Amino acid sequence: FKFITRLQLVETISLKALFFTEVAIDTLNFITAVPVGGAVERMQKALKQEVHGSRDRFIEKCESAGIRYKIGEIESSWDKERFVNETRFADLVVISKQLFYQNISDFQPNVFMREALHVSECPVMIIPESFVSIDRIVLAYDGKKESAFALKQFTQMFSQFEEFPIEFVYVKSEEKTEIPDKELLKEYSNAHFDAGNIREINILEHHSFSNWLNSLKNVLIISGSYSRSAASRMVKPSFISQVIQKNSVPLFIAHNA
Repeated sequence: FKFITRLQLVETISLKALFFTEVAIDTLNFITAVPVGGAVERMQKALKQEVHGSRDRFIEKCESAGIRYKIGEIESSWDKERFVNETRFADLVVISKQLFYQNISDFQPNVFMREALHVSECPVMIIPESFVSIDRIVLAYDGKKESAFALKQFTQMFSQFEEFPIEFVYVKSEEKTEIPDKELLKEYSNAHFDAGNIREINILEHHSFSNWLNSLKNVLIISGSYSRSAASRMVKPSFISQVIQKNSVPLFIAHNA
């Protein structure tokens, strides 16, 4: 919510909250051999109270910050199709790095976060609970069109960050002697930001990028879309997943329709 109120200071935003419980209560009787009628009723009541409490806190925070808001219908469990439809008509999704379906698995990105990143039809901002502020921007650049698109999408959405320094980290997936389209990248950055420089990091050196990133404070990472298949990610973990796992930084993930 600190990040959201940061945006509200610059321009009026309209915020919509989606609430999903962790368990589909009406399916519990079908996944256990023991009758659970009373337990189901108690769990259902507890989950409703928890969701309603979250809803009330959301309303209180929006009203105290002067943010226009709307609350979506509370869902009894994770609904991928609902999420897809909502993101189709949204500018940005904001989710917590630590708390997104934490009770199912606190190892992020867990299965629900991976699915949300994969199916979202708008950009996603993943915000750590330790968020304080943003003082500099880093583009994770791999020389492909997706990372260039991510930079353009970010500058179009967040003109208020153009005053910050931006740094381009060339994340190599193979051995190359030159950064692809380096001059065009610098030219574009000079048109949109006050300062820019490129730092070359070889991701083949296992922890070099992660360690370098952890040495920075108040940084926001821009990355290309989370579009690889589940099978592909099992063979080789995605760059985005590694950043989420190892670094506590805000992460802007573009989406290319």
